[in-house]
Amino acid sequence: MAVSTIPIQGQLLVQAGLVTEKQVMEAFELQKSEGKRLGSMLTKLGHIKEEDLAGFYSKQYKVPLIDIGKYQIDTALLKKVPFEKAKKHVMIPITMEGEALRLVIADPSNNPAIEDVKFITRMKVAIHVATESSIMHAIEQNYPKTDQQKLVPEGIRPGAKTTLDMSEINKLLGKVTQNITIVDQKEEKISLTEAGTAPIIQLVNGILMNAISDRASDIHIEPWEKELRVRYRIDGVLKQAFPPFPDTIKNPLISRIKIMSRLDISERRIPQDGRIKLKYEGGEVDFRVSTLPLQFGEKVVMRLLDKSNLNLDLSVLGFDETQLNDFIEAIEKPFGMVLVTGPTGSGKTTSLYSGLSHLNKPGVNIMTAEDPVEYNLAGINQVQVKPDIGLTFANALRAFLRQDPDIILVGEIRDQETAEIGVKAALTGHLVLSTLHTNDAPSTVTRLLNIGIEPFLVSSSVVLIVAQRLARRICKSCKIEDKNVSETLLLKAGVPKAEIPDFKCFVGSGCPECGDTGYKGRLALHEVMPMRSELKEVILAGGTSEAIKREAIKLGMLTLRQSGLKKVKLGLTTIEEVFRNTIGD
Repeated sequence: MAVSTIPIQGQLLVQAGLVTEKQVMEAFELQKSEGKRLGSMLTKLGHIKEEDLAGFYSKQYKVPLIDIGKYQIDTALLKKVPFEKAKKHVMIPITMEGEALRLVIADPSNNPAIEDVKFITRMKVAIHVATESSIMHAIEQNYPKTDQQKLVPEGIRPGAKTTLDMSEINKLLGKVTQNITIVDQKEEKISLTEAGTAPIIQLVNGILMNAISDRASDIHIEPWEKELRVRYRIDGVLKQAFPPFPDTIKNPLISRIKIMSRLDISERRIPQDGRIKLKYEGGEVDFRVSTLPLQFGEKVVMRLLDKSNLNLDLSVLGFDETQLNDFIEAIEKPFGMVLVTGPTGSGKTTSLYSGLSHLNKPGVNIMTAEDPVEYNLAGINQVQVKPDIGLTFANALRAFLRQDPDIILVGEIRDQETAEIGVKAALTGHLVLSTLHTNDAPSTVTRLLNIGIEPFLVSSSVVLIVAQRLARRICKSCKIEDKNVSETLLLKAGVPKAEIPDFKCFVGSGCPECGDTGYKGRLALHEVMPMRSELKEVILAGGTSEAIKREAIKLGMLTLRQSGLKKVKLGLTTIEEVFRNTIGD
């Protein structure tokens, strides 16, 4: 649910008194067709002077405003930023400032362009701002005429129809193979002509490396009739990572990924699952690979599992103090079942791993059955289930009970058999942790009953249920108070009327640090429901999920919506994210 019809940058310009909302909307519509930055469209229409726009950028993004005409451009540095990039993004390197390259740019919120310069130069970048016309004049005066006469491929923009040929792909990615190593996979084993050519290796490595540097959680490689699209999921939202690639590289690229994942490259009719393990800049990153046959070829989705970013400290999961105490109290019980619920990608595995890390001591035997094993945890016995050979969650659980376990983690309860074995284990002296796919904590009870577990078994075995979602975190570098959130919207969100006068909302205005999105990183919203005696009575009486929810709230449970509003008030996320991730109570 958007709180305004105009872009954040436009809102800030309006608030500064430099343009009107009508002028911003006119520029916004022109931007859709021309694909250039909003500020450039405003100056083109004559709604704002270049000098005023540059001054606004300087103040908003806290970067120096300079008169580029007073500088002697260091021509040796021009080779580090190709002419086509400089012209496309209206930027030019001028000198070195310590170890940083001084880059003058017309729009300092153009984070993709700045990151591109960092990537191709392998240098730190110090940003300065100047007017668009002065930068373009400097580009034309200083870059060699031979560079300016070369054909420049069309830039990256939403809806762009052009594709890149292989020479342009090489320019786009640069030399990237030197910083990436495939663990336990020697290059000489790759003998297939279509998958072993250097440009394809370079392209795949570039896609993987850029995903790591952009903090992506997933890579989507999607074949269409006449092109191949690559998108990254960053902070929960999919974004196009490159211009569309030519259709001719579709099969070689997919084959290269399959070889790296040790999949059958000759089989293109059925889904396959694999894994890539890479060493990158001193760290190790796993990619969980899934292929799926579509109409125009195989789609590949790769989930990034970066061990260097894995933080299993319970205190940083996003629980408030009461929720954290309830969670720790539950997992420290000698027996019982703790369930974490939520949709795919909501952080359930991280919560469970954090719980196991808290419990992982030399005197405890911890066993897990997972599909797949996402991270290898030292001191914990982890089993990868393989249903195709009969190693299901249920069969793994049966085997665990003969292995003298203290704590058992079941990746997911999917059927009655697994649920029954888990419940029995929880009732016979074992702590059982698992996940379910339900909308909230109260409906998890109903789900277990629907699977076939008797109410008295549910009330006796389950000690705590956690529901969670992941919301985008406001960028700290550009956080401002959001004046556009109305009283009506807050009431609709569930804020008590008495709290509204003191209820402040915040938003990210967009800056180079967050790629002009206003968000950087994610945080969890939790609904923690301890199974207290009053709730057990409701369950035994055949109460619905609504009745369970009412009783849980009465006992002090924060719902997902309430948890989200609490984080909005703390300035951690936006009201828009709360509406996107939760429903009203």
